[in-house]
Amino acid sequence: MWVSPFVRLEKLALEIKGIQYEYVEEDLKNKSSVLLEYNLIHKKVPILVLNGKPIVESFIILEYIDETWKNDPQFLPEDPYKRA
Repeated sequence: MWVSPFVRLEKLALEIKGIQYEYVEEDLKNKSSVLLEYNLIHKKVPILVLNGKPIVESFIILEYIDETWKNDPQFLPEDPYKRA
């Protein structure tokens, strides 16, 4: 869903970090079986899928990107209190 600020944030983070990804547009009025399979509880975007395993919720995805790809820039503070 390209208009979602949460999806745009994740796309921007991936692009800034130089991470190659495949973007798949989702029609939220007619949700695909893939979306329903990967996000059973909330049934919404964004979803980051790595090796068939989904990561959902925009802040969790951003945190995962930041911790997995340590190259600059870091988006979130390393200190847990500051990050919270």
